[in-house]
Amino acid sequence: MRTEIKSKHSIVLKSPYVLYMAFVDMRNFVNLLPPDKKDGITADPDSLHAVVQGFNVGVRIAQRTPYSRIDFKDDGAPFQFTVSLFFDPVPGCDGQTDFHIELVADLNLMMKMMLGSRLQEALDKMVDTLADVSAGKMPDGIDPSMFPEGFDPSKFSNGFHS
Repeated sequence: MRTEIKSKHSIVLKSPYVLYMAFVDMRNFVNLLPPDKKDGITADPDSLHAVVQGFNVGVRIAQRTPYSRIDFKDDGAPFQFTVSLFFDPVPGCDGQTDFHIELVADLNLMMKMMLGSRLQEALDKMVDTLADVSAGKMPDGIDPSMFPEGFDPSKFSNGFHS
């Protein structure tokens, strides 16, 4: 059953170019993980593979639209899905991005009932977290020590370095 979930929109205090460049290479996701979480995860510029709760899960970049959208597709996952990240400039506000995520998944009825609201919450939390980090705020429940040395967002003057 086709399931579509759209996250909330949030303003991120970085330009679409900066955000796009952070997400366009799958190795960047692995580089942000603490060393003890990297076991079983492999990545190259176009794909990421991991074992999650005994399941092999893979994600591949299906399409890149420079500085505005990246589409990810399952690449060896228990169900088919696509995730699209949108980086829209905020009119009249240089250096700000209207960011949101859309997920389309083929879930059976039972999986949809079990995962539907959790997926919505997860997408919204990702959007909120990115907006918070861009503003130099450490999100609730995030321990700065989990970041690799030199990457504590709370110490950034204005989020990510450009």
